[in-house]
Amino acid sequence: MLYEIKSWRHGKILFSAESDCLKSCVEIAIKQKINLSGADLLGADLLGADLLGANLSGANLFGADLLKANLSGADLSGANLSGVDLLGANLLGANLSGANLSGANLLGADLLRANLLGANLSGADLSGAKGINKFLTTPMTILLEQPSKIRAYKLVNENMEGPFKGGIKYKIGKPYEVLDTNVDDTVECSTGINLASLDWCLKNYAIGYHILIAEFEAKDIACIPIGSDGKFRVFRCTIVGEKNLKEIGIE
Repeated sequence: MLYEIKSWRHGKILFSAESDCLKSCVEIAIKQKINLSGADLLGADLLGADLLGANLSGANLFGADLLKANLSGADLSGANLSGVDLLGANLLGANLSGANLSGANLLGADLLRANLLGANLSGADLSGAKGINKFLTTPMTILLEQPSKIRAYKLVNENMEGPFKGGIKYKIGKPYEVLDTNVDDTVECSTGINLASLDWCLKNYAIGYHILIAEFEAKDIACIPIGSDGKFRVFRCTIVGEKNLKEIGIE
Protein backbone atom coordinates (compact mmCIF):
# COMPACT_ATOMS: atom_id res chain seq x y z
CA MET A 1 0.00 0.00 0.00
CA LEU A 2 1.26 3.50 -0.79
CA TYR A 3 1.72 5.68 2.30
CA GLU A 4 2.39 9.40 2.15
CA ILE A 5 3.88 11.66 4.77
CA LYS A 6 2.68 15.23 4.32
CA SER A 7 3.51 18.58 5.85
CA TRP A 8 0.87 19.74 8.32
CA ARG A 9 1.53 23.35 7.31
CA HIS A 10 0.81 23.21 3.58
CA GLY A 11 -0.04 19.60 2.71
CA LYS A 12 3.08 19.07 0.59
CA ILE A 13 4.17 15.43 0.29
CA LEU A 14 7.48 15.03 2.11
CA PHE A 15 7.89 11.32 1.39
CA SER A 16 5.93 8.36 0.04
CA ALA A 17 6.64 4.65 -0.14
CA GLU A 18 5.01 1.28 -0.59
CA SER A 19 4.76 -0.16 2.89
CA ASP A 20 2.61 -2.31 5.13
CA CYS A 21 1.92 0.55 7.58
CA LEU A 22 2.68 4.21 8.30
CA LYS A 23 5.25 3.25 10.92
CA SER A 24 7.29 1.34 8.34
CA CYS A 25 6.97 4.23 5.89
CA VAL A 26 8.38 6.64 8.49
CA GLU A 27 11.23 4.26 9.31
CA ILE A 28 12.12 3.94 5.61
CA ALA A 29 12.19 7.72 5.25
CA ILE A 30 14.48 8.09 8.23
CA LYS A 31 16.87 5.39 7.02
CA GLN A 32 17.07 7.32 3.74
CA LYS A 33 17.79 10.48 5.78
CA ILE A 34 14.68 12.23 4.44
CA ASN A 35 13.95 15.58 6.11
CA LEU A 36 10.58 15.13 7.83
CA SER A 37 10.56 18.59 9.36
CA GLY A 38 6.95 19.74 9.80
CA ALA A 39 5.53 16.28 9.09
CA ASP A 40 1.88 15.62 9.93
CA LEU A 41 1.94 12.53 12.14
CA LEU A 42 -1.13 13.36 14.19
CA GLY A 43 -2.12 10.34 16.29
CA ALA A 44 0.31 8.08 14.42
CA ASP A 45 0.97 4.57 15.70
CA LEU A 46 4.76 4.56 16.02
CA LEU A 47 5.01 2.08 18.87
CA GLY A 48 8.58 0.82 19.14
CA ALA A 49 9.60 2.64 15.94
CA ASP A 50 13.28 3.07 15.11
CA LEU A 51 13.54 6.84 14.60
CA LEU A 52 17.24 7.14 15.34
CA GLY A 53 18.55 10.54 14.22
CA ALA A 54 15.25 11.57 12.62
CA ASN A 55 14.64 15.18 11.60
CA LEU A 56 11.13 15.78 12.91
CA SER A 57 11.57 19.40 13.91
CA GLY A 58 8.27 21.24 13.96
CA ALA A 59 6.37 18.01 13.28
CA ASN A 60 2.81 17.51 14.52
CA LEU A 61 2.85 14.32 16.62
CA PHE A 62 -0.11 15.26 18.81
CA GLY A 63 -1.53 12.13 20.45
CA ALA A 64 0.93 9.79 18.70
CA ASP A 65 1.99 6.47 20.22
CA LEU A 66 5.78 6.48 20.58
CA LEU A 67 5.91 3.95 23.40
CA LYS A 68 9.43 2.48 23.58
CA ALA A 69 10.40 4.22 20.32
CA ASN A 70 14.06 4.90 19.58
CA LEU A 71 14.41 8.67 19.19
CA SER A 72 18.07 8.82 20.12
CA GLY A 73 19.68 11.86 18.53
CA ALA A 74 16.42 12.90 16.86
CA ASP A 75 15.65 16.56 16.16
CA LEU A 76 12.22 17.25 17.67
CA SER A 77 12.76 20.93 18.26
CA GLY A 78 9.50 22.86 18.15
CA ALA A 79 7.52 19.67 17.58
CA ASN A 80 4.01 19.21 18.95
CA LEU A 81 4.27 16.18 21.24
CA SER A 82 1.27 17.08 23.39
CA GLY A 83 -0.36 13.99 24.85
CA VAL A 84 2.19 11.68 23.21
CA ASP A 85 2.91 8.29 24.79
CA LEU A 86 6.70 8.20 25.19
CA LEU A 87 6.72 5.58 27.94
CA GLY A 88 10.15 4.00 28.03
CA ALA A 89 11.24 5.85 24.88
CA ASN A 90 14.93 6.36 24.12
CA LEU A 91 15.46 10.13 23.80
CA LEU A 92 19.18 10.02 24.46
CA GLY A 93 20.69 13.24 23.10
CA ALA A 94 17.44 14.24 21.37
CA ASN A 95 16.80 17.90 20.61
CA LEU A 96 13.48 18.78 22.29
CA SER A 97 14.10 22.50 22.58
CA GLY A 98 10.86 24.43 22.32
CA ALA A 99 8.84 21.23 21.93
CA ASN A 100 5.32 21.00 23.33
CA LEU A 101 5.36 18.01 25.69
CA SER A 102 2.33 19.06 27.71
CA GLY A 103 0.48 16.03 29.02
CA ALA A 104 3.02 13.65 27.48
CA ASN A 105 3.74 10.29 29.11
CA LEU A 106 7.51 10.25 29.69
CA LEU A 107 7.41 7.62 32.40
CA GLY A 108 10.73 5.78 32.37
CA ALA A 109 11.98 7.62 29.27
CA ASP A 110 15.73 8.08 28.79
CA LEU A 111 16.39 11.83 28.48
CA LEU A 112 20.11 11.76 29.16
CA ARG A 113 21.79 14.71 27.37
CA ALA A 114 18.44 15.64 25.77
CA ASN A 115 18.01 19.34 25.08
CA LEU A 116 14.81 20.43 26.84
CA LEU A 117 15.52 24.15 26.77
CA GLY A 118 12.21 25.99 26.43
CA ALA A 119 10.19 22.78 26.23
CA ASN A 120 6.65 22.83 27.63
CA LEU A 121 6.44 20.03 30.21
CA SER A 122 3.18 21.14 31.81
CA GLY A 123 1.23 18.10 32.95
CA ALA A 124 3.82 15.66 31.61
CA ASP A 125 4.38 12.43 33.56
CA LEU A 126 8.11 12.34 34.29
CA SER A 127 7.98 9.51 36.84
CA GLY A 128 11.11 7.41 36.52
CA ALA A 129 12.44 9.45 33.60
CA LYS A 130 16.23 9.38 33.45
CA GLY A 131 18.83 12.06 32.77
CA ILE A 132 16.72 15.23 32.94
CA ASN A 133 18.67 18.40 33.71
CA LYS A 134 16.00 20.35 35.59
CA PHE A 135 18.12 23.49 35.51
CA LEU A 136 17.59 23.68 31.75
CA THR A 137 13.83 23.31 32.00
CA THR A 138 12.77 24.99 35.22
CA PRO A 139 13.47 28.75 35.45
CA MET A 140 11.75 28.92 38.85
CA THR A 141 14.74 27.21 40.50
CA ILE A 142 15.93 30.81 40.89
CA LEU A 143 13.77 30.84 44.04
CA LEU A 144 16.24 28.49 45.72
CA GLU A 145 18.96 31.16 45.53
CA GLN A 146 17.05 33.97 47.26
CA PRO A 147 18.79 35.08 50.49
CA SER A 148 15.84 36.30 52.54
CA LYS A 149 12.05 36.59 52.49
CA ILE A 150 10.37 35.56 49.21
CA ARG A 151 6.82 36.33 48.14
CA ALA A 152 4.60 34.36 45.77
CA TYR A 153 0.88 33.83 45.34
CA LYS A 154 -1.80 31.44 46.54
CA LEU A 155 -4.94 31.04 44.44
CA VAL A 156 -8.00 30.19 46.55
CA ASN A 157 -11.70 29.79 45.82
CA GLU A 158 -14.63 31.67 47.35
CA ASN A 159 -14.25 29.53 50.50
CA MET A 160 -10.58 30.54 50.83
CA GLU A 161 -9.46 26.99 50.03
CA GLY A 162 -7.25 25.67 47.24
CA PRO A 163 -9.34 25.62 44.03
CA PHE A 164 -8.67 21.99 43.09
CA LYS A 165 -8.54 19.79 46.21
CA GLY A 166 -9.56 22.19 48.98
CA GLY A 167 -8.31 21.40 52.46
CA ILE A 168 -6.72 24.32 54.30
CA LYS A 169 -8.78 27.49 54.75
CA TYR A 170 -6.40 30.42 54.40
CA LYS A 171 -6.57 33.67 56.35
CA ILE A 172 -4.44 36.79 56.05
CA GLY A 173 -1.87 37.06 58.83
CA LYS A 174 -1.83 33.34 59.59
CA PRO A 175 1.15 30.94 59.22
CA TYR A 176 0.63 27.48 57.67
CA GLU A 177 2.73 24.32 57.64
CA VAL A 178 2.40 20.92 55.92
CA LEU A 179 5.32 18.70 56.87
CA ASP A 180 4.27 15.73 54.70
CA THR A 181 4.50 17.79 51.50
CA ASN A 182 5.43 15.75 48.43
CA VAL A 183 9.06 16.54 47.52
CA ASP A 184 9.14 14.55 44.25
CA ASP A 185 9.95 17.06 41.50
CA THR A 186 8.67 14.73 38.78
CA VAL A 187 5.14 15.20 40.17
CA GLU A 188 3.53 18.45 39.05
CA CYS A 189 0.68 18.72 41.56
CA SER A 190 0.49 16.96 44.92
CA THR A 191 0.15 17.34 48.67
CA GLY A 192 1.53 20.41 50.38
CA ILE A 193 1.05 24.15 50.20
CA ASN A 194 0.94 24.91 46.49
CA LEU A 195 2.03 28.42 45.59
CA ALA A 196 2.52 29.97 42.15
CA SER A 197 3.56 32.92 40.05
CA LEU A 198 1.00 35.65 39.43
CA ASP A 199 0.51 34.70 35.77
CA TRP A 200 -0.30 31.09 36.78
CA CYS A 201 -2.94 32.36 39.21
CA LEU A 202 -4.46 34.60 36.56
CA LYS A 203 -4.61 31.77 34.01
CA ASN A 204 -6.48 29.59 36.52
CA TYR A 205 -8.66 32.33 38.01
CA ALA A 206 -12.45 32.06 38.12
CA ILE A 207 -15.09 34.52 39.33
CA GLY A 208 -15.18 34.58 43.13
CA TYR A 209 -11.58 33.46 43.57
CA HIS A 210 -8.93 35.35 45.56
CA ILE A 211 -5.20 35.71 44.98
CA LEU A 212 -3.38 35.76 48.29
CA ILE A 213 0.20 36.88 48.91
CA ALA A 214 2.37 34.29 50.67
CA GLU A 215 5.75 34.87 52.31
CA PHE A 216 8.40 32.21 52.90
CA GLU A 217 12.15 31.53 52.67
CA ALA A 218 14.17 29.35 50.29
CA LYS A 219 14.57 26.71 53.02
CA ASP A 220 10.76 26.38 53.13
CA ILE A 221 10.55 25.24 49.50
CA ALA A 222 9.73 21.54 49.31
CA CYS A 223 9.61 21.06 45.55
CA ILE A 224 9.80 22.97 42.27
CA PRO A 225 8.41 20.48 39.73
CA ILE A 226 10.54 19.92 36.64
CA GLY A 227 9.30 22.11 33.82
CA SER A 228 6.96 24.00 36.17
CA ASP A 229 4.71 26.53 34.46
CA GLY A 230 4.70 28.60 37.64
CA LYS A 231 3.49 26.29 40.39
CA PHE A 232 5.59 24.91 43.26
CA ARG A 233 5.20 23.50 46.79
CA VAL A 234 6.38 24.74 50.17
CA PHE A 235 6.43 23.19 53.62
CA ARG A 236 5.40 26.43 55.27
CA CYS A 237 4.47 30.04 54.58
CA THR A 238 2.59 32.98 56.03
CA ILE A 239 -0.28 34.68 54.21
CA VAL A 240 0.60 38.37 54.37
CA GLY A 241 -1.94 39.98 52.06
CA GLU A 242 -4.24 39.78 49.06
CA LYS A 243 -3.86 41.14 45.54
CA ASN A 244 -6.21 43.91 44.47
CA LEU A 245 -7.92 42.31 41.49
CA LYS A 246 -8.94 45.62 39.99
CA GLU A 247 -5.34 46.76 39.91
CA ILE A 248 -4.34 43.71 37.86
CA GLY A 249 -7.25 44.09 35.48
CA ILE A 250 -9.50 41.12 36.21
CA GLU A 251 -12.36 42.79 38.12
